Amino acid sequence: MTEDDLLGQAPEAYMNEPQRQFFRNLLLAQRTDLQARIDQEFRALREQEVHSDPADLGSAEEARQWQLRSLEREKRLLDKIDQALERLARGDYGWCEETGEPIGLRRLLLRPTATLCFEAKERQEQRERHTREGA
Repeated sequence: MTEDDLLGQAPEAYMNEPQRQFFRNLLLAQRTDLQARIDQEFRALREQEVHSDPADLGSAEEARQWQLRSLEREKRLLDKIDQALERLARGDYGWCEETGEPIGLRRLLLRPTATLCFEAKERQEQRERHTREGA
């Protein structure tokens, strides 16, 4: 099934078996790509050469910290993909955790790990902004 086929289905078909399979394949492909990137970055970190010049050492440490932050973000995304795959297995995938309403195919295509529909996500972001501004 292509994205066009997916989007062309009737609203009543939401999260039917072909749609669930489409998103399972999408999430598994993203997981495979992400795991390969993580593995590659870990290898690069292990293979970094040791510098004796203090200036080189500082630059190398800064680059290492950047790589570690990047790996941490990718690891969080990997966890979100795994959680989405678990929701698929339970039959909860595609449904808003807050409202129980459909998240929507377009939103899931943009962010396959989404757990909130657009409106619930907007409310969450408004609460977070309000909390930050109040602090």
